[in-house]
Amino acid sequence: MYIKLIAFIFIVISPSLYCGWDGLDRGGKSEEAMKLVPNIENGKNIYETCALCHTEQGWGMTPGIGRYYVPGAYPQLAGQHQSVLIKQLYDIRDLNRDNPVMYPFTLDKYIGGVQDVADVTGYIATLPVNQQNHHGKGDNLKNGKKLYEKNCSRCHGDNGEGDKDNFYPKLSNQHYQYMLRQFLWIKEGKRRNANIKMIKQIQNFKYKDIVDVIDYASRL
Repeated sequence: MYIKLIAFIFIVISPSLYCGWDGLDRGGKSEEAMKLVPNIENGKNIYETCALCHTEQGWGMTPGIGRYYVPGAYPQLAGQHQSVLIKQLYDIRDLNRDNPVMYPFTLDKYIGGVQDVADVTGYIATLPVNQQNHHGKGDNLKNGKKLYEKNCSRCHGDNGEGDKDNFYPKLSNQHYQYMLRQFLWIKEGKRRNANIKMIKQIQNFKYKDIVDVIDYASRL
């Protein structure tokens, strides 16, 4: 019993000690899901549960979109790289990323097995992106662009296109408030599945610089 308790604490509290940044259980379900051909129709049916928060179109919630409640609560998923969606879904399911609201809906009860994960993420990746996403105030986009090109474009792309092979998400057309919240969580160590390189990269960012670079990124 004592050994099992220690093992549980080790896995839940310190997932970074047993899992690489990419979040994949090598040879396991997440990697398997990425190799499967998605059944888009089945994925659409599964997504009905996800739509309660992420909206039917996959546009997330922000002023003017969905049943808006809290700024930055739900990201736009539409058009995101399937590899990124699979990674984040399994990170939440495996408790490598804290999201108590979404966690129950990542389990087999709602999504199903590996093929179902491939299906629903494959479907989301086909959804058209809403280009009327939420932006910041636009006070200093010049500084934001400078910071983005120096610190972010190498991984997330000049136009925020991301990198599916390295699990770097698309930032283009993502909601400002959502990205701002995630940036702060990564900087503070609250988002535990963050890329170690990014954590180091942004440690010296002042809050004003964070606002500027995220505002610029939301307009890509």
